Amino acid sequence: MKINATTFAFNATFLALGAIFCLTPLASFAQSAAEIMEKNFVITKVTDSESESTFILRNKSGKERVRKTFGTTKLQKNGIDNMRMTRFIEPTDVRGVVSLLIEQSEKDDDIWLYLPSMKKVRRLVSSNKRDSFVGTDFSYGDVIGHKVQDWDHTIAGEELIDGFECYLIESTPKNKTTANNTGYSKRVSWIQKEAYVTRKAEMYNLSGALYKQMSFKDLQLIEPDKNRWAAMELRATNVISGHSTIVKVDKLKVNVGVKDSYFTKRYMESE
Repeated sequence: MKINATTFAFNATFLALGAIFCLTPLASFAQSAAEIMEKNFVITKVTDSESESTFILRNKSGKERVRKTFGTTKLQKNGIDNMRMTRFIEPTDVRGVVSLLIEQSEKDDDIWLYLPSMKKVRRLVSSNKRDSFVGTDFSYGDVIGHKVQDWDHTIAGEELIDGFECYLIESTPKNKTTANNTGYSKRVSWIQKEAYVTRKAEMYNLSGALYKQMSFKDLQLIEPDKNRWAAMELRATNVISGHSTIVKVDKLKVNVGVKDSYFTKRYMESE
């Protein structure tokens, strides 16, 4: 069989292109794990919000404590960093307790707590986000959000969660400081495709054991023009102690012009 010059040139070009595509990783055409987590990090950051929520704390034997809260959030002028105030309304033993979390992109976040019994606003060590958020199974780091740049992220696979296709992302601390501050040696997140909301999460302690499991239910698109979402029910379970916390959002309003005065020590001290 004779092969003319034109046929040979075509075949050579085809083989060369095939070699290029074979050598190019398929992953380069898809989103990286870090890009997915960046989108996930901002997906709940609405312009501002007011909410009323019920906290249900349940121990291993099933005994419950119920708390009612009023909360506000507001994005700062940079449109990235969030401010979050939570005031406990009921029952009487926690009435007046207020937490204030102010996110800082370029430095440690600010964490403030007011306890009526002390009648004083305390600034907590902001680098230590492993502490319990006002006695719940969520840490301050869980509530503020873990900075994407402090972790190494990989796509471990894909799974269906509650009927939704999700990326399975594994995140490990970039250094010992991040690990010690958060108390986590690894975080695993199930991030819904396209929406980029978290459906499920697992946290592992510094010994490498499974420590906490979280789920996020009744996810709603609450600020459509910015593609911002909120979970109306959140659950965190300490698998070691058996203690769990359920947060149910009873009322939520967004883009209502929340005043800056909510995020001050003066407001925290007001009765």
